[in-house]
Amino acid sequence: MKPTLLILAAGMASRYGSQKQTEGFGPSGETIMDYSIYDAIKAGFGKVVFIIRKDFAESFKEKFGSKFSDKIEVDYVYQQLNMFVDNQYATDRTKPWGTGHAVLCASSAVNEPFAVINADDFYGADAFIKAVTFLNQNCNANTHAIIGYQLDKTLSENGTVSRGVCQTDANNNLIAINERTKIYQKEGKVVYEEQDELIEVPSNSSVSMNFWCFHPSVFSLSEKLFLEFVPNNVANPKAEFFIPIIADNFIKDLSNTIKVIATSSQWFGVTYKEDAPGVQQSIRQLINSGVYPESLWA
Repeated sequence: MKPTLLILAAGMASRYGSQKQTEGFGPSGETIMDYSIYDAIKAGFGKVVFIIRKDFAESFKEKFGSKFSDKIEVDYVYQQLNMFVDNQYATDRTKPWGTGHAVLCASSAVNEPFAVINADDFYGADAFIKAVTFLNQNCNANTHAIIGYQLDKTLSENGTVSRGVCQTDANNNLIAINERTKIYQKEGKVVYEEQDELIEVPSNSSVSMNFWCFHPSVFSLSEKLFLEFVPNNVANPKAEFFIPIIADNFIKDLSNTIKVIATSSQWFGVTYKEDAPGVQQSIRQLINSGVYPESLWA
């Protein structure tokens, strides 16, 4: 059975200011997701599942619809605030519960090893090839993976970014992900701000761009952790159940490992609106070099 690609497309896009998941950046109106799906099909994924919000499901499906349904199986799941939340903890919360909850919401649609990506990140063909290889050959209930990107290939020229810096052992197994906020380049170095102090971080550090590879057994762990998370955080409207919470708990059991698989791909994305022209230019360069056709789905 071919692995599944799970695309997180339910985010609010607060910094970008619009639904960047469905904005066209390619010459024929292709979204960043289109390029991810194109790379995933070529790499050997057999199904794509979109995690979306119900309130924009109609416009989302209208834009994508049957665009590539003849090339890969397509499914949709909704991330809704009340899913996996006991009625006694129902609140007027409007902010989604986070990426870990989004993955959990897809549990009914995924029964095979799967990868998780963001809708608004360009990951590159090499990352999908390496993900499929891992999912087909090495993924099991005790072994998951994350695709690691070189830090200096993930920065924005238009503002600071937040990145999860991967700490690994000698065998490239994940030990921890250290969240660093306000990362940027300064005088040829990569630094982040912490309590008004500038701290340098190696530019070749491996960072998480939320490209995970999981065995479906992760759903049972995710549900257990989320059911514990909600009562402790129901009064905090900003609290989010992130995928790294699941990963951290998973590797606390020393019989489990998460492999950090390095990719040579250049990441790019649209954290800020000012990033959009650079994304368009990067896609044009890849088309001109023959990586992608002028029109992906023609």
